[in-house]
Amino acid sequence: MTWNLPNILTVLRLLAAPALGLVFLGLSAPYAEWIALLLFIGASLTDWVDGYLARAWKQESRFGAMLDPIADKAMVVIAIMVLAALSGLNWLVLVPCVLIVFREVFVSGLREFLGAEAKLLKVTKLAKWKTTVQMVAISVLFARALFEHYLGMQTFGMDEATVTAVLEGSSPDTLGIGWKVTAVQATAYLGIALLWLAAVLTAITGWDYFSKALPFLQDGEHQ
Repeated sequence: MTWNLPNILTVLRLLAAPALGLVFLGLSAPYAEWIALLLFIGASLTDWVDGYLARAWKQESRFGAMLDPIADKAMVVIAIMVLAALSGLNWLVLVPCVLIVFREVFVSGLREFLGAEAKLLKVTKLAKWKTTVQMVAISVLFARALFEHYLGMQTFGMDEATVTAVLEGSSPDTLGIGWKVTAVQATAYLGIALLWLAAVLTAITGWDYFSKALPFLQDGEHQ
């Protein structure tokens, strides 16, 4: 392998994937959420940058081509596992996460089985949109976890009547509780909606790959 910049960025993105999950073992909120969010956004950006640089500088390599999709899948799968845990296994988050993980494992298995014929399962434009929606959804949901933490810290010890009075405007909102409630709700609705959209795109692209591979799954067809 060649240690050029695109490959180095890909390796760093791969290493960031387990770090995103393990950071919650060593740090408490909100530091763990901040680091996870920054790691995920940074990894998402390098996903585009390393590919662009490899093509622009003519530094495409077999090592990079092999490792790039692995790094992408590792980052997404670990991130949605963390989000499912942070949501308390809320079914609105858990169900799309399960669908996404299932598809990634299924398609990876197809590619491994097909071997040389795996070139038929080229990444489509819809699959690229799926990846983009996944990354945006995960980033938004990590932001929601941060807003929720700060809201919880500032309302800790307040009774329900006090919080209600602040939100209704009958008491001064010196802590910015109102906008934090709005931020929590907005990021929750947007993040979950995008996660479900990503799950739908995941299912569609997964079926597309399966239908393309089906002729090679018949007995006597695959060598």
